[in-house]
Amino acid sequence: MSESVYDEVGGSPFFEELVGRFYDDVAEDPLLRPLYPEQDLTGARARLCGFLIQYWGGPDDYSVERGHPRLRMRHAPFAIGTEQRNAWMRHMIAALEVAELSDERRSEMTAYFDNASSHLVNHVDTPARPADRKGLL
Repeated sequence: MSESVYDEVGGSPFFEELVGRFYDDVAEDPLLRPLYPEQDLTGARARLCGFLIQYWGGPDDYSVERGHPRLRMRHAPFAIGTEQRNAWMRHMIAALEVAELSDERRSEMTAYFDNASSHLVNHVDTPARPADRKGLL
């Protein structure tokens, strides 16, 4: 039986550090911070960390506590456009860049986050028309 990613990266501490670095950046991001209604990000950190631990082969505490992840449904109340998705990915890639991972594992995780974040886009970005162009068309 092969070792899980969770075991390979050192278990919960790896994911706690990854999520910590990620949310440290999100906390300062004017585009993403408004998407998190909590005063602090403690709950969001715990939920993402628990989800990632479970997804990558660790204990299933996330599902025991919260049920099936249903990521798209849980994110539906928030307008997530391409801009928000790209900002989210920038922060996650930055968090992954400093993590101690093999190139293969980093690529695998990046591909997962790319796919998952794209799946959560639920809002069509419409470019704003400049005010001085109104009525000129």
